[in-house]
Amino acid sequence: MHSTESLDRDLTFAIHAARLAGRRALAISGQLGKDGAPRWSGALLGDVADQGCDGYLQGIIEGRHAEDGLLSEETKDTPHRMEKRRAWIVDPLDGTKEYADRREDWAVHVALAVDGQPVLGAVALPAQHRVAWAICAPGHERAGIEGAGALVRGDSPMPERPRVAVSRSHTPPWIAAFIERMHGEARPAGSVGNKVAMLLLGEADLYVHKVGLKEWDTCAPEVLARALGWHVCRLDGTPHVYNQRDPHNHELIVCRPAVKDHVIATVRACLAEAGE
Repeated sequence: MHSTESLDRDLTFAIHAARLAGRRALAISGQLGKDGAPRWSGALLGDVADQGCDGYLQGIIEGRHAEDGLLSEETKDTPHRMEKRRAWIVDPLDGTKEYADRREDWAVHVALAVDGQPVLGAVALPAQHRVAWAICAPGHERAGIEGAGALVRGDSPMPERPRVAVSRSHTPPWIAAFIERMHGEARPAGSVGNKVAMLLLGEADLYVHKVGLKEWDTCAPEVLARALGWHVCRLDGTPHVYNQRDPHNHELIVCRPAVKDHVIATVRACLAEAGE
């Protein structure tokens, strides 16, 4: 059972950590060298920010929640986290390539999972001056956003021509077939957190992904979507479980509950036709 007081306390911490890590990333991208040019660029800029944000998040989490587990994309993993009921799952820089290209579609994820279930989290979109946050623990669901925009619930109507959030850099053939069968249109973007936020901010309607995801990519975005009544699952319709020995969870569907059966069936059909 979760108490309102403990959830509020942990959520405040998650928002604070994501917000400040995002500010650190912005500060790094804005640093200038002696010649007045940006101090870092390209892949090196992404590497410096990844490490800088990860170091900050490690420090604040271990300093304030030393008794909890920690899983981060940029930190060497250990089995000790699986001995903990509570685990912080973070992505210091989701969408490193977009960040390095000085785009706006990147994010910072900070989430808390308890007994393998996503409970609360924050997704900072620093270049967009937004931080979305939520609690999805049953009976305590709530969500909000700092910055521009209004959050859209999962029981809102889907347009006849749904907008499908897709990877900016790689769209496999089965995704193209899925979009065609859904009579939709592609909305390319970077960062899992940013793409899920597109749904929650009314900028897209569906997001499906097959391979390459890990727990830190999906946990915080899943919290936000679930808190707002969106359906989140793997491609076969089963839920994600977090703080697992192998952090790969690869698959993700985020959609309105009213269309989840149709979306899952369409994904299966497209994958079968593609031999995947």
